[in-house]
Amino acid sequence: QVQLVESGGGLVQAGGSLRLSCAASGRTFSSYKMGWYRQAPGKEREFVAAIRWSGSTTYYADSVKGRFTISGDNAKNTVYLQMNSLKPEDTAVYYCAARDTPVGGYNYWGTGTKVTVSS
Repeated sequence: QVQLVESGGGLVQAGGSLRLSCAASGRTFSSYKMGWYRQAPGKEREFVAAIRWSGSTTYYADSVKGRFTISGDNAKNTVYLQMNSLKPEDTAVYYCAARDTPVGGYNYWGTGTKVTVSS
């Protein structure tokens, strides 16, 4: 079994920064891609950012481009999300996800870490 554990959430004022971390534990696995999603109250879960280890290719939602940066360590199955210039609309529970195949969706999910941005 693989567990993803997020950390780094909290309360921050608008314009501030937070860094989220996600580490995998449990059985050994080799992730193909890791990413971050978020879910705001009353809204559906949405994609935020992802990193494909091959070529270190990164992907971002338009709403966070230029403000958020995803990075990580493939060998450790660890991924980070540096969030700058935070806005109240970034308030959500942030989930880490991982997949170990090049096709299909994410097959491992964390339980989430809450980020609250006050205005």
